[in-house]
Amino acid sequence: MFTSVLDWLDARASSHPDKNAYVCGDTAVTFKEVADTTKAIGTYLARHIVPCQPVICMSGRHPYTPSYFLSVVRAGCTYAPIDSTMPTARLQQMIEVANADYMLVDRGSYEKASSLGFEGEIIVAEDVADTAPDEELLKEARKGVTELSPLYIIFTSGSTGKPKGVITSHHSLMCYIDAVSEVLKVDETDVFGGQAPLDYIAAVRDIYFPLKAGATTVIIPKSEFAIPTELFNTLNRNKVTALCWSVAGVELPAKLNAFSECKPEYLKKVCFSGSVMSPKLLRVWQDALPEVMFVNQYGPTEATASCTYYVVKDKVEEDTVLPIGQPYKHYRIQLLKEDNTLALPGEVGEICVSGPCLALGYYRNPEKTAESFMQNPLNDCYRELIYKTGDLGSFNEQGELMFHGRKDRQIKHMGHRIELEEIEGAAKRVDGVRTCCSLYQKEKELLYLFYTGDATPKEITLFFRAQMPAFMVPRKIMQLDELPALPNGKTDMNALKAYFK
Repeated sequence: MFTSVLDWLDARASSHPDKNAYVCGDTAVTFKEVADTTKAIGTYLARHIVPCQPVICMSGRHPYTPSYFLSVVRAGCTYAPIDSTMPTARLQQMIEVANADYMLVDRGSYEKASSLGFEGEIIVAEDVADTAPDEELLKEARKGVTELSPLYIIFTSGSTGKPKGVITSHHSLMCYIDAVSEVLKVDETDVFGGQAPLDYIAAVRDIYFPLKAGATTVIIPKSEFAIPTELFNTLNRNKVTALCWSVAGVELPAKLNAFSECKPEYLKKVCFSGSVMSPKLLRVWQDALPEVMFVNQYGPTEATASCTYYVVKDKVEEDTVLPIGQPYKHYRIQLLKEDNTLALPGEVGEICVSGPCLALGYYRNPEKTAESFMQNPLNDCYRELIYKTGDLGSFNEQGELMFHGRKDRQIKHMGHRIELEEIEGAAKRVDGVRTCCSLYQKEKELLYLFYTGDATPKEITLFFRAQMPAFMVPRKIMQLDELPALPNGKTDMNALKAYFK
């Protein structure tokens, strides 16, 4: 029985020693090399670090980075990945939350790490990678690792402006990867094209599918996503069969008309998550790749990446609203109304998640943990934690979960309740609108729409007047070069409020 991700790694190093686990360009790392690296660096770390402690990891977008993360795990500790390209102030906030004594970095990140005012010890992975493994020491470190031991800390945005560190256990991660692998039918023949930043929650699929199934992950250079022909050539050159990308990553090639140049020839399955997928752009993929399976995923970091899925059965139309589907194995979904009673079929309620895939909570933040991970109000018989997502949903007649936006993005304007996501969905149907975000200035009762693209504000206004009721037509429409983004890639809505007049 596997109790740790190290069990997966050691099994793959035994069954597929010379197969590539992670690839980027001309550089590849085999499963045996991953295992050997984790034992070497893990030995060095275990000699210096008390087990169960967090270790901050700062390493670039290359095939060795997963090995560095897993070296921390080999030492019986928890890795907390951060991205050196983030603003210094943001990195310093993450370091403060982690409160770690050690930081493991690659050589390319050392200068940045040294500039952050970190008071602990910085260890350069390449400098200790030739440490002779001490099997007895590693065995001792591993004794303290159970299924419920923390595996990693992933930082997410907090409502206070300070990042939260979501702690996930080995068991939660392994349950999640097991469930998604079953739906996507992941096996050793699969080659994944990695899009997500390696410090981000979505990257757990790219890191752990190889360890679970003997698959390979090709880490795609970030620059290629702006040049779809290069992106598709990379997918074809590496015979990529599967993509687990953000919605923005999937939409971009369709927006840039990439399929008129070439197509990913080996692709069999594409899953997407993170925001609402444009049916118009999904249809571009479907028409170009009719044999590919497309899967819509939904879920927060606090539930280990994704908790529900919907396999797209038919070609979508412009007005198609994709369900977010059904719970993955190991998950349970309840919809709670404001009074903590269960929403009936067709009624809207807050999406609440339970099951072994829930995170352990927020690192060094018991108050926020208790607020978000609470006893199921429908169960007074035994301890059953649920995570309240803050998202609204309903079950349709087929029993599929439908997404209705954020609980905190429902406004009341001119006597009408409006979902700001509905405004954004309408704007995305306007030719020439690339990205958009709708906000409400309550004090002046003004509905704003911020967007990027070639469409004019007048064209957008005319579209809304033709398609939407008057109370849903934005009064303020502002064209920007780019929407401000948070470190996780989502729109920085607080920054947009600076445009309020």
